[in-house]
Amino acid sequence: MFHRLLKPLKSNSFFIFGARGTGKSTWIKQQFTQNIFLIDLLKPEVEDLYRKTPQLLEKQILSTNPKPDWVILDEVQRLPKLLNLVHSLIESHQIKFILTGSSARKLKRGQGNLLAGRAYVYHLHPLTTLEMGESFDLDSCLSWGSLPKVPGLDSIEEKTAYLNAYALTYLREEIQMEQTVRKLDPFRDFLEVAAAMSGSIINYNKIAKDVGCDIKTVQSYYQILEDTWLGFYLPAFHKSVRKSQRLHPKFYIFDPGVKRALERSLDAPLSPSTSAYGDAFESWVILEFFRLNEYYQKNTKLSYFQTHQGGEIDLVLSKPKTPPVLVDIKSSQKIDEIEVNKLARLGEAFKTNRLYYLSRCKQEIKHAGVNCCFWVNGLNEIMQT
Repeated sequence: MFHRLLKPLKSNSFFIFGARGTGKSTWIKQQFTQNIFLIDLLKPEVEDLYRKTPQLLEKQILSTNPKPDWVILDEVQRLPKLLNLVHSLIESHQIKFILTGSSARKLKRGQGNLLAGRAYVYHLHPLTTLEMGESFDLDSCLSWGSLPKVPGLDSIEEKTAYLNAYALTYLREEIQMEQTVRKLDPFRDFLEVAAAMSGSIINYNKIAKDVGCDIKTVQSYYQILEDTWLGFYLPAFHKSVRKSQRLHPKFYIFDPGVKRALERSLDAPLSPSTSAYGDAFESWVILEFFRLNEYYQKNTKLSYFQTHQGGEIDLVLSKPKTPPVLVDIKSSQKIDEIEVNKLARLGEAFKTNRLYYLSRCKQEIKHAGVNCCFWVNGLNEIMQT
């Protein structure tokens, strides 16, 4: 059992959003064990019952004695109209709800009532390094990801089967059954391309040609991935929001194992000192920053920066009226002084001394004003300041 970093305020109703398999239901069962009223909308017979008679929800809750401390609606996006009743019960009877969902798209499309601040919003992600503790294994996470079920699978065959099934389930239940796209084949092709390009700057034109559709369709496909929490955008950094929107973002699939399943590369081992390993390591560290930023409620903007000459800062963490943090991420076990010096020069251009070079080298030094850290230590130091 893993101790999750999610710590919602329990004085108020709240949503927990997250991709399938991130452990939302398990977390709830661990945290709330007494005097709860649970409705699992993943069960077809339960969904069908409340679809036909939504008013039954109010009757059941109000007739329960004693009144439940919490009412849990699991996968509420399956019946968005229930949220109108939830709204009413919060207002008139001070009932507290926990509402989980794996698709914001279904709530939007179903005109779901997101309760206008009456329920806080949280997200649950795959396991972080901190949550895995002593059981954390970097190479395993790069290859198989960190969905909570994965560490309990013993063999490569089991992990491969689980992740391939995950990808198929996503296509079948989130996309095909909900008729999210008109034609499944172009979207399936898009998923493979988007997974292969995870962590790269999005080239909408190239992807459209590869998939055989127009640019607007590709953009709508990326929106589906974001709405189902299968990934997130990393925008280009610019002090002007307007100008930054002109620059193409990167997009990261939310879990390395799912990424490899979608791009059908689970049978290709990741070897240190290869570009594939370096890309996977960089993506993992950025995923960690993204997850911790939400868990710690830092509200820090994450972005990347690319110079006109092609140089790049892997991650820029910024807040108003505060010098940004520039982070360079390398998978090497040695500190590359040339790369450190490049980062130092960029720090001068950004007028910041908050510079970090994160790598797998366990020697920690300060060179040219840059903090050269073992990646876990640097990550924690940045996120705790």
